[in-house]
Amino acid sequence: MLILQNVVYAHPNKDLLFDNINLIIHTQDKIALIGNNGAGKSTLLHMIAGNLLPQAGTIKTDVKPYYVPQHFGQYNHCTVAKALQVADKLSALHAILNGDVTAHNMTVLDDDWSIEERCQEALAHWGLDDIDLFRPMAALSGGQKTKVFLAGIAIHRPGLVLLDEPSNHLDAKSRQVLYNYIQTTNDTLIVVSHDRTLLNLLNSVYELSKRGVTVYGGNYTFYAEQKAVEANALTEELKSKEKALRKAKEVERDAMERQQKLDARGKKKQEKAGLPTILMNTLRNSAEKSTAKMKDVHAGKISAISGEVNQLRKELPEKDKMRIGFDNAALHKGKILIMAKEINYRYGEHWLWPAALSFQVTSGQRIALKGGNGTGKTTLIRLMLGDLQPATGTMDSAVTKAIYIDQEYSLINNTLTVYEQLQQYNEGYLQEHELKSKLTHFLFTRLDWDKSCAVLSGGEKMRLVLCCLTVSRQSPDMIILDEPTNNLDIQNISILTDAISEYEGTLIVVSHDAVFLEEVGVQEEIVLAES
Repeated sequence: MLILQNVVYAHPNKDLLFDNINLIIHTQDKIALIGNNGAGKSTLLHMIAGNLLPQAGTIKTDVKPYYVPQHFGQYNHCTVAKALQVADKLSALHAILNGDVTAHNMTVLDDDWSIEERCQEALAHWGLDDIDLFRPMAALSGGQKTKVFLAGIAIHRPGLVLLDEPSNHLDAKSRQVLYNYIQTTNDTLIVVSHDRTLLNLLNSVYELSKRGVTVYGGNYTFYAEQKAVEANALTEELKSKEKALRKAKEVERDAMERQQKLDARGKKKQEKAGLPTILMNTLRNSAEKSTAKMKDVHAGKISAISGEVNQLRKELPEKDKMRIGFDNAALHKGKILIMAKEINYRYGEHWLWPAALSFQVTSGQRIALKGGNGTGKTTLIRLMLGDLQPATGTMDSAVTKAIYIDQEYSLINNTLTVYEQLQQYNEGYLQEHELKSKLTHFLFTRLDWDKSCAVLSGGEKMRLVLCCLTVSRQSPDMIILDEPTNNLDIQNISILTDAISEYEGTLIVVSHDAVFLEEVGVQEEIVLAES
């Protein structure tokens, strides 16, 4: 069992990340921990793993957690064995087998004589048969690094497993191995993921937000349905409050107009009656006080309703549909953009594909580029873009303008500010206020305009790329997305999906996210085989 009581955490600069987090997770529970980028999901996992301490509150568990992290190069200095936290045991085992039977080595090994065999079996289960335990992590691909940490589950046999975006960088085959583990294991699982196929395998959803943790007793589909109901109810309540606010303002206006007419008539009667000046002043002051009191009463009602309206607006989800706004593509549907005939590429003496590729891409198509890790998807993209030339065969292209959005968002220049980055794409010569209006539309507030692009999250970089495309004069003939949903939270995946769905040109997508492929309308595929 895992218990968090009144947990508080703030960044080193004292900015509060979350406050008063309370949750209980029982043995063999399988839960999804979700929330927008920046909500603190990964931080909370680090705290449960014991890598961070809370500023206040307690975290109690009766088992030692095993943490499968997101990786972005922070383990490149390690060997596979060190990343798996077995290097010392392996060194002790080898020393003992070589005759160095010291008390220190025996203590370090702790009677775990099967550690090396267990490591090899676990790595083989994840398709890493050829990975030496003392190989540098820096020499591995992103998918291999992820599978190394996943293999650690079988090696350490923990009761509580913490998974932080475990399907990132995995190909379809490896994702299925991960899905099978999640479905069959008796381990207690806490999973942070944007992979909706994976999330639907878990039996409850815990949503982390500034309000704390909200529990939904069902898988992700159930959660999404409940959130839709909540959003609709919130929208209806907001409409009702906005109507009440308009009505309150109308009542105030009508009351003030009536009062002004009464005051005017009263003044005329008083003047006609020839009342003394001192009495006239007294009556006027009394009327003004009465009017002011009435105004205060109405202002109080309007202020109260306005406060409720503003609070409801803050609780609404951020705008999910950010349209790129491209003009209709100049190319007619069906025009051949790329014609590949018997192409192949060679690295040294090694041919990339076992058989030469022949295919064509026409305007308006939506194609998934599929293949396992190392099958040459990125190379084929570079061939399509004209960055590389095939070693054999021909690749003819009629593409005038193509946009390539990779998973690192390398279209973004990290040396620029957010506003300067948008200005780089200002082919339409928009004015400064127009550019800043577009940034605001894509959720970049005044506080973000001078922020360095280097500190943006994956979701923020994705939104900035989309914003840049809105100021480009020419609609691209082709957009290529390379693992676009990696490192995005669910909200930003929704933003990307809605934005790209309206694009009418050719779309080529490299993605293992089956739900995303379906939502953007991909119906055809090019499948690459391993050589």
